[in-house]
Amino acid sequence: MIEIETRLRVGRGIAKTEQQASAGALRQLKRRGHPQGPPPLVSDGFGSNREAILLVYGQVPPYKGIGRPPTRRRPVEGLRYLQVVKHHDERGRFLGTTKRVVFGPADEVASLSEATSFVERTHLTSRQMNARLMRKGLGFSKALAMHKAACAWEDGLYNLVRPLKTLRQEIYPEALRFQRRYEARTPAMAAGLTNHVWSVKELLRTTALLFNNS
Repeated sequence: MIEIETRLRVGRGIAKTEQQASAGALRQLKRRGHPQGPPPLVSDGFGSNREAILLVYGQVPPYKGIGRPPTRRRPVEGLRYLQVVKHHDERGRFLGTTKRVVFGPADEVASLSEATSFVERTHLTSRQMNARLMRKGLGFSKALAMHKAACAWEDGLYNLVRPLKTLRQEIYPEALRFQRRYEARTPAMAAGLTNHVWSVKELLRTTALLFNNS
């Protein structure tokens, strides 16, 4: 789960099923500043994201004393969720996309960004950075706990250590030969969480301090 503007990875779900993985990512988002409801969400048409959203952010209506008590969860007020469904022909060639409004007013939700390419690009980056995610490779995880640890370390490197070219800021529009024209930025810098590019040593030291204090 990434924030489109800053490319910051804000959550990751790892589980045996897609619904459990989606619910795990949404629970992380809920703990990290969105307890009442998530920000507007955009995803592709696969998986069990709708059910996971209702599981984490849905509410059971109050019982009015008539008939059976309600058990089905309903979306909270203000929930916005859009699916971008891709269409392919019988040969697998891409034909186009359509928008499917799942939660929220149709005219408002349909105006959300449909750029799911950012998520697909970060999936490719993950496979390049993390051998445990490579397809048909020998570095796959044998235990779920070790897989989660490797992915958490990868997210730390991506957010804090690895600058992205698309996030760089121009500091000298007409820079001389000896001047640096651009300032490199990481997703954490773009999100305002830090003011510098971290080193691996700084990330390891901070992680060790957090574990020792927990």
